[in-house]
Amino acid sequence: MLSRSSFTSLVVGVFAVYVAHTCWVMYGIVYTRPCPAAADGPAGGCVWPYLARRPKLQLSVYTTTRSSIGAESNIDLVLNVEDFDIESKFERTVNVSVPKKTRNNGTLYAFVFLHHAGILPWHDGKQVHIVSPLTTYMVPKPEEINLLTGESATQQIEAEKQTSALDEPVSHWRSRLTLNVMVEDFVFDGSSLPADVHRYMKMVQLGKTVHYLPILFIDQLSNRVKDLMVINRSTTELPLTVSYDKISLGKLRFWIHMQDAVYSLQQFGFSEKDADEVKGIFVDTNLYFLALTFFVAAFHLLFDFLAFKNDISFWKKKRSMIGMSTKAVLWRCFSTVVIFLFLLDEQTSLLVLIPAGIGAVIELWKVKKALKMTIRWQGLRPKFQFGAYNDSEKKTEEYDAQAMKYLSYLLYPLCIGGAGYSLLNVKYKSWYSWLINSFVNGVYAFGFLFMLPQLFVNYKMKSVAHLPWKAFTYKAFNTFIDDIFAFIITMPTSHRLACFRDDVVFLVYLYQRWLYPVDKSRVNEYGESYEEKIKKKSS
Repeated sequence: MLSRSSFTSLVVGVFAVYVAHTCWVMYGIVYTRPCPAAADGPAGGCVWPYLARRPKLQLSVYTTTRSSIGAESNIDLVLNVEDFDIESKFERTVNVSVPKKTRNNGTLYAFVFLHHAGILPWHDGKQVHIVSPLTTYMVPKPEEINLLTGESATQQIEAEKQTSALDEPVSHWRSRLTLNVMVEDFVFDGSSLPADVHRYMKMVQLGKTVHYLPILFIDQLSNRVKDLMVINRSTTELPLTVSYDKISLGKLRFWIHMQDAVYSLQQFGFSEKDADEVKGIFVDTNLYFLALTFFVAAFHLLFDFLAFKNDISFWKKKRSMIGMSTKAVLWRCFSTVVIFLFLLDEQTSLLVLIPAGIGAVIELWKVKKALKMTIRWQGLRPKFQFGAYNDSEKKTEEYDAQAMKYLSYLLYPLCIGGAGYSLLNVKYKSWYSWLINSFVNGVYAFGFLFMLPQLFVNYKMKSVAHLPWKAFTYKAFNTFIDDIFAFIITMPTSHRLACFRDDVVFLVYLYQRWLYPVDKSRVNEYGESYEEKIKKKSS
């Protein structure tokens, strides 16, 4: 069996190897080795860029209900850019006619052609094109209503019918189409073409040399849920914003890998909204900041694991509740479960939802330990039994009850007043949604007040030796990391503000640790004192 320290060292070692391997893989993606025989001329086995000849190009965008076309029949030209300059960035909005088939939950495709100027795409042997669907299927967000005054009984019945119909996915319009062309005059090695770029390359033989035609790329990561529009049967035209920008080879390869990763997530069951959260990390973030985000996320994962490990180890060995606020444990469990239900109701990203669910399960287990609860089954009916507290634990409970008494004078009126105000002035999907939002707003706005009983117990006992400081330390690191993620990952605003609230609470705990130095005669978090350990060793 590995000791606790050796297991932690093993985990940290594996983490370091993982980070080093990921950095090496990322370097291999961003950096592409050029053809070593490029200096030897055309006979060196290299693949040369056709764009180096500086041809006059034209960009054409067509729409059709078919996924493949052979001629110009049954297609509509929506955008034509003559004298297309691959170095110049642009953005144009056009109106697209929506066919009847698309209005009836059908699909509409965009065919983007890059071809020689003055020649139709299907008459140009050196044209390149790429296809992208302009529609996707998603369950629309239910309409929010004022629960007291927003509807009559008849409207409520109609709303319930509409809600049941909204459970099925409907066709949505992708209002943005982002195009890129790789503009570097890069010479590839014909014997070792990168697999990610190779599928976007089209080769032509020009004399003794092989050239690759312009690499056209559609940035699917820019297709965000916030840009989607529901297609109604009465819709005949919809706006489409076509934007273009040049792209480097390194960024192109990185973007291809990221799109493949998002597609894999969707194949594993991630919804369009979950995938959108991942897209937002890449699209809305600078590449250098994105690299920093990767390292931050990796350390967040490490500290999360170590915090869970030490927290579970602390409570597994805990035999006494001396110095520990039972009310704080109960509140932490309640608030964690409420936050999980709130995130579930808001359909938050799985990146946030899964850790919140794991945390809720752990907090429920802590409550069982704190109340010394045992569960015995009598057939199919559980029977709960609670253990007795000793005199020292009862003294802690007195301090705990005293703190809660003072706290209730402030907390309960604030929570009830906030719930009443939101009921009158804020719209919700249902009464359940209002109830969960009221609870979670109380947790986020005033939840830190429920951490005060533990601070009060620490103050009355003039000690912090009973607290799980290892787990606290790892959680503190994660709290500061969460401050960074609060600006990157899409989440409710109240959840974002709660990340900064936890910083203040931990700073108060640090102040108490400095204020109350270690007393070796006091019991620690395992119900033992330093002097007792010395006596055991001497005996």
